[in-house]
Amino acid sequence: MAIFVFLALSACSDQGTNSGRVDAAQYDAYWLWAGVKPQPVLDRAKAIYILGAEINSSNLSGVQILRPSPPSIKQVDIWLVIRLETLDLSEKQYQALFDLVGRWNSAGGELAGVQIDFDANTRGLDGYAAFLKGFRKRLSAGYKLSITGLLDWSANGDPSQLNGLADTIDEAVLQTYQGRQTIAGYDKWLRNLEELPMPFRIGLVQNGEWREPEKLQQNRNFKGYVVFLLNPEQ
Repeated sequence: MAIFVFLALSACSDQGTNSGRVDAAQYDAYWLWAGVKPQPVLDRAKAIYILGAEINSSNLSGVQILRPSPPSIKQVDIWLVIRLETLDLSEKQYQALFDLVGRWNSAGGELAGVQIDFDANTRGLDGYAAFLKGFRKRLSAGYKLSITGLLDWSANGDPSQLNGLADTIDEAVLQTYQGRQTIAGYDKWLRNLEELPMPFRIGLVQNGEWREPEKLQQNRNFKGYVVFLLNPEQ
């Protein structure tokens, strides 16, 4: 997952921001990926980002539907995550994705929005912004649009390109991990978060390293955390 929505959810006051390790029970927003079993922490969730479909390099002409419908969870903001390995989508692929959005909205209660998970290179954000603008036009007005993002965006992203993203999306979730591990030196990449012109969340990995940067809670664009859940290691 590349490294992630604004949500009207506020940052949790009980989140263990300086505990050193990410205790999922101390947060209230989660990613639930394919193959990951639900955990008791989901009982207290306010938002769950669920991988529902992907277009991968082994089948760029089709759409792999991973969840035909969302789990039946009440009083939780459900986000349909679409994982992309290309931005060159056919009309048939768009149709399949938006048919899925409709099914999720009908089957699981009101769908909060869609999150696009794509490995967007920091130097190519203008092309990504153009794709998202077109995707947004196709998306019904009642849905919000979220994206995952890289830590590098805040440090090396072109301001004009970042503004292009900000004009289109409701939130970016910046991922601080790769695989099951927190990125080494993540704190250095978080020093320029004030430069991000969009609402954002920080994506953490369950049990990963994390210490909250100073003044993060005072950043007017910071909307909280999303924890990527993992299956227990055997």
